[in-house]
Amino acid sequence: MTASTAEEPWPVRTVAMKVAGWIDRLGSVWVEGQLTQINARPGTRTAFLVLRDPSADMSLSVTCSPQLLDRSPVPLTEGVRVILYGKLSFYTGRGTVSLRATDIRAVGVGELLARIERLRALLAAEGLFDPRLKRPLPFLPRTIGLITARASAAERDVLTVAQRRWPAVRFAVEHTPVQGPTAVPAILSALERLDADEGVDVIVLARGGGSVEDLLPFSDEALCRAISKATTPIVSAIGHEPDSPLSDHVADLRAATPTDAAKLVVPDAVAEQNLVADLRSRTAAALRNWVAREARGLEMIRHRPALADPVAGIDQRGEEIERLVDAGRRDVLRELAKQDTLALHLRARLQTLGPAATLARGYAVVQRMVAGGDPEVLRSAEDAPPGTQIRVRVADGAVTAAVMGKVR
Repeated sequence: MTASTAEEPWPVRTVAMKVAGWIDRLGSVWVEGQLTQINARPGTRTAFLVLRDPSADMSLSVTCSPQLLDRSPVPLTEGVRVILYGKLSFYTGRGTVSLRATDIRAVGVGELLARIERLRALLAAEGLFDPRLKRPLPFLPRTIGLITARASAAERDVLTVAQRRWPAVRFAVEHTPVQGPTAVPAILSALERLDADEGVDVIVLARGGGSVEDLLPFSDEALCRAISKATTPIVSAIGHEPDSPLSDHVADLRAATPTDAAKLVVPDAVAEQNLVADLRSRTAAALRNWVAREARGLEMIRHRPALADPVAGIDQRGEEIERLVDAGRRDVLRELAKQDTLALHLRARLQTLGPAATLARGYAVVQRMVAGGDPEVLRSAEDAPPGTQIRVRVADGAVTAAVMGKVR
């Protein structure tokens, strides 16, 4: 194809095709930059990114598969520095250049975080983060082991706050580097010495805030395993609230700051005294209420009739018995009088109907004398032939006689 001139210019399609060919000959490249825009909609096949050069006002459009973003060991968000591997393409229809990425790797802090995340997953799988392995802190430790940097703000905060809360507290301080290549060996040696000291009841790892690189020693695998194997309870107070090195997860207790660690391991003397005073006051009030309640109950018992006048019941029962006895006596006498009157009536009736009354009216009872037997009442004149011995009973006595004959 001849060179373009004013008389024979190239068409746009020719230029576009030539540019596409030149870019295609560049092949696949590695590119480093900072993600400033991520557009990955659910259900789409392509994610659109913008990669910016942090040292110059230049950027590059990037496309990739959404799965590439999802599989990244470090969450890819805007502001993360990455290395991309891909091939540049020139879209002739729009006249734009885009990099089709097939690999994305975080660099710098992102790579450190990825390594920490991989170690976090490994330790978690081994059970080093299990809450059941956490040892309780002593209520009032005899001696507190402190591992921190010499003359650091963390050391000052822990000592000052702890001594203010409990003036008699004692510390065994081990000064070590808390960042750099010598930090981990020094911290491991200090931890071993304090853990072997039987007088140390709790150990505090304290360090102020810093970057991810500064806090990296406290995410070291050897240190995490040493913390897990220690027999003394360990408190991790590394950095500030947002910081979360792996030592925070392995330790028996995480403190947000060194100051917070001092508050967790040492009780507040003033607060404890106030608590004791409050408990004593509540106990005394409860005891007074109990005594008053029991006294009222005793007074109520004392005023019961059975206790107020114990003899009254006996007297009342005695009077009742006397009333019953009198009533029984009256009933018996009444019944006797009734029966006596009845007997008199029966007696009078018997006397009226008896032979004595008949004899008193002038009648006589004639009995025939029977030899060798009792006299028999003479009921018929035929039973007494002349010469029969008879006995005649009258009102005032009896006479014997002999029958002389039958009278017509």
